[in-house]
Amino acid sequence: MPGQSESRSRDRHGQSRDRARDRERERRREREYDREREARGRYDEDEGAVPSPGNGRKGKYRSQGEDEYEYYERVRGGDINDGADDEEQERRRRERRRRRREEEKSKAKESPATAPVRRRERERDREGYRRRRDLTEDEGSPTKGARERRHRDREGESEAEAEARRRRRRERQQQKELDREQELEAAAAVNVARKHKSKESTSSASHLLSADALTRMASGYEEEDLTGQWERRDRDRDRERSKNQDEGRRERRSRKRAALASAGAGALGAEIAEGRPRHKSGARVVSGAYLEEGRGSDMNVRRRGGGGPEIEEAYKYEESWEGSYDSAGGPPAWKFWNAWSKKKRTCIGAVAGILILLAIIVPVAVVESKKKASDSASSSSSSASSDGLTGNLDSITRDSIPSYAQGTYLDPFTWYETEGFNLTFTNDTVGGLYLMGLNSSWEDTARPNDNVPPLNEAFPYGSQPIRGVNIGGWLSIEPWITPSLFDTYSSSEGIIDEWTLTTKLGSAASTTIEKHYATFYTEEDFADIKEAGLDHVRIQYSYWAVKTYDGDPYVAKIAWRYLLRAIEYCRKYGLRVKLDLHGIPGSQNGWEHSGHQGRIGWLNGTNGELNANRSLEIHDQLSTFFAQDRYKNVVTMYGVVNEPLMLSLSVEKVLDWTNQTAKLVRKNGVNATIVFHDGFLNLDKWDSMLKDHPEGMYLDTHQYTTFNTGEIVLNHTAKINLICNSWYPMIEAINSTSDGWGPTICGEWSQADTDCAKYLNNVGRGTRWEGTYDTSSSTQYCPTANDDGGCSCDGANAAVSEYSDAYKKWLLYYAEAQMSVFETAMGWFYWTWRTESASQWSYLTAWKNGFLPTKAYSPSFKCGDDVPDFSSLGLPEDY
Repeated sequence: MPGQSESRSRDRHGQSRDRARDRERERRREREYDREREARGRYDEDEGAVPSPGNGRKGKYRSQGEDEYEYYERVRGGDINDGADDEEQERRRRERRRRRREEEKSKAKESPATAPVRRRERERDREGYRRRRDLTEDEGSPTKGARERRHRDREGESEAEAEARRRRRRERQQQKELDREQELEAAAAVNVARKHKSKESTSSASHLLSADALTRMASGYEEEDLTGQWERRDRDRDRERSKNQDEGRRERRSRKRAALASAGAGALGAEIAEGRPRHKSGARVVSGAYLEEGRGSDMNVRRRGGGGPEIEEAYKYEESWEGSYDSAGGPPAWKFWNAWSKKKRTCIGAVAGILILLAIIVPVAVVESKKKASDSASSSSSSASSDGLTGNLDSITRDSIPSYAQGTYLDPFTWYETEGFNLTFTNDTVGGLYLMGLNSSWEDTARPNDNVPPLNEAFPYGSQPIRGVNIGGWLSIEPWITPSLFDTYSSSEGIIDEWTLTTKLGSAASTTIEKHYATFYTEEDFADIKEAGLDHVRIQYSYWAVKTYDGDPYVAKIAWRYLLRAIEYCRKYGLRVKLDLHGIPGSQNGWEHSGHQGRIGWLNGTNGELNANRSLEIHDQLSTFFAQDRYKNVVTMYGVVNEPLMLSLSVEKVLDWTNQTAKLVRKNGVNATIVFHDGFLNLDKWDSMLKDHPEGMYLDTHQYTTFNTGEIVLNHTAKINLICNSWYPMIEAINSTSDGWGPTICGEWSQADTDCAKYLNNVGRGTRWEGTYDTSSSTQYCPTANDDGGCSCDGANAAVSEYSDAYKKWLLYYAEAQMSVFETAMGWFYWTWRTESASQWSYLTAWKNGFLPTKAYSPSFKCGDDVPDFSSLGLPEDY
C-alpha cells in the first residue's frame, strides 16, 4: 500500500536524525523536569511510590494516566497506522482537556489529595506501571510476541478492512474511556481514604519504571500539556524507541552491577544481570540514591529474597519488610523513620537530642538546687540556733515534713526562727493564704491594762481613745529606721529602698530579710508595749507578704508568717490590731516606704489600672483570711492603703477604688473598722467627699511638724502652742460628722522636732534643718537660721545619754500635747515603736529614758495647761 511504503521509506531515511533529535529532547526534558521539581520544593507523595535503583536521578515516580497508556499500548501493538486516527485522537484529547478544566473549576475547593491535577497524576502512575511492565519484559514475553504477530498480520490487510477495524476500535475505545472514567473516580476516592490512613506516602503504582522509561513518559506529558504534539507517535517510531530502551536498559544494568559490587551486593547485581524481575509487588529494594551515590561499601542493602549472611545477621532481629522475609509487608514499627525526609529526620533528631539533654540537666539542677537550699537552710538554722531562735525545732523530725514541702516556705527546717510558731505541718489555706505556723486554738481573754476591756469584749471606740504604736520598718523596710541594712553600700550603687536592696542581695535576700524579721521585733517588744500602757498596735506589711508578680525582686510570703505570729503576740498581751497595707502593686506614692521609690504606678501610668486590680485581688485574699472567727476580736481595724498621694493622683479614681475595696472587704465577712488615708489633702476638703461609704469606716490623718518648713522653724514653746491652738480645733472639727468627715484617727505622729535622722528624707538626701534637702536652695529651716551659728543636726542626733533634762521635759510635753489633741477624736498611733538610731522617733527609747509618760493613759500634760518658757529652763533653740 502506498501509505505504508512511504512510511517505511521515511523511517528508513530519517532514523538517524530522529534518534539524535529524541536524545536531545530527552536531555532537555530531564533538565526541565529537574528545574520544575526544584521550583516545587518538594517531591510528590503519590500512593504506591517506592524507591528503586532505576529512579535515583529523578527523585520521584511518574507514570501516565490510563487513557494515555491505552493509546500508547495500541501504538506499540501496531493498531494505529493512519493519519486519520491521529486527527481523531487529537480531537478527543482536546475534548478531554476541556472536560478536565471544567472539573477543576467545579472542584476548586477540594483538598490537595482529591484535586483534578493530583488525580490525573495518580491515574498516570497506575497506567504507567502497566506500560513499564510491558516495556521491560524479556524478549520471550507473551505480550510482546502477540503485539509483533498482530503487526505482521496487518501488513496484508485491505484498506476497507483496516477502516472497519479502526472504526470498531474507536467505538470500543470510547466505551472504554467512559468505563475508565467511572472506575477512576471510584478508585481515587478509595486511594484518598487509604492515603489519609497510612503513615507512609506512596504512589498508585505497585511496580517501578526504569529511569529511561520515566524520562520518556515525563517528557511526553510535558509535551502534551505544553505543546499538544503527541501526533507523531507511530509504530515505526515506537520500534525505534523500544530499541533505544533496550540499549538504555543494558547500560543501566552495567552501572548498577558496578554500584552493587562496590556496595557488597553482588548477589543482587547477578540477578539484575540475568534480567530477573526486580519490582515484584510487595517487595521493597534499597533506594537508588544510596546505590548511585555509593554511600560506603558496608551499607546494608535490603532486597527481595535475603542478602547474604552478613546482611541477614545485621537484620536478624527485624520482622519481615515488604517481601524481604516470609511474613506480610511493611517496614517494622520500630523503623518508622525510614519514611521520613532527611529534613524531618534532622529536625526530629535535634529535638530528641535537646529533650535528652534536658532530661539529664534538669534532674541534676534540681538536685543541686535542693542541695544548695538544704545547705542554706542548714546554715540559716545553724546561725539561728546559735541565737537560740530554733530551740523548739527538736520537737519535730524532718520526716514529718512531706517530701513535696521540704525546702519550701512550709518547711520549718528552712526557717530562720521557729520560736513562737506551731511546727506541726499543714498546707491548709484560707483565701489562698497559708495557716502554717498557727496554733489551732486561741484565747481572747487578755487585756493590756485595767482601763481596757479584754479582747472578747467590745472596745468602746468613740468614748475611749485609741492609744497605740506603729510597728514600722519591720515587715515593710525603711532605710532610716534600719540603716544598718543600707550602710554597707556606696551611694553609687543606688540601694535606696527594699526593691533595690533585695535586687542587690539576690539569692541572699531571703536569709538576710528573714533574719531582720526574726530579730528586729520579738515577743518582748509586744510585752513592753503592754507595759507602756498602750492598747493598740498598727502593723505595717506590704503586698509581697501575700504574693509577688513577674519582675518583683521582693522576698515573697515569709513576712506573712511573721505577721500572723505578731497578731498572736498581740492576742497574748490583750493588744488590738490595726492592719496597715503599707505597699501595694505599682506604689501608691513613689516613696521608699511603699517598697519602691520613684514613679507612682498605681492608678497612674501604663500599668495603673492593672496594679489597681491587683491590689483589689490582694484585698480579696486578705479579707477572706481575716474574716475567720479567730481574728474578729483581735483585728479590729483594717487599713486599705497607706498614704496614697492624692496630690498627684486622680482624687476621683482613688475614692472610687477605696469605695470598691471597702465593699469587697465587707462582702467577704470582715466586720472590723475599715480605715483609709486622707491622701495629704487639706482636711477641710473631706467635709463632702466619700460620704456614701459603707458603714464602719475611719479617716486616717498623719501629722508631723518635721516635714513642714513653716512649722519646723518654730522654737520649742511655739511648737507646743501650735499643737494646742491650731491642731486641736482642726482635729476636733474633722472628727465631727456634722462639721467634718466623721470618725478620724491619727495613724502617725512623733515627737521629733527636726528632720535630722539619718536617711529620713531618703538615702543620700540632706535635711531641711541644715538647708541641704533642696539641691537648688541652701535655705536653712531652724529657729537659729538667721543667727551667726546657723543650724546643725549634731545636737538632735546626739546620744540620748547627752540629752539635757530641759530637752527631755520639752520632748515629753511636746508628745503629750499631741496625745491630748488626737484623743479629742478617735485616738492615735505613735510612729514608731523602735528604731536603730533615730531616738526622737522611737517610743521604746523615749519611754525607757523618761521623755514619754510611764503609762500612755496617764500623761502629765494636756492642752490647756500652762506651757513653760523652755528658754528660761536653759534649753537652747539650736540644741
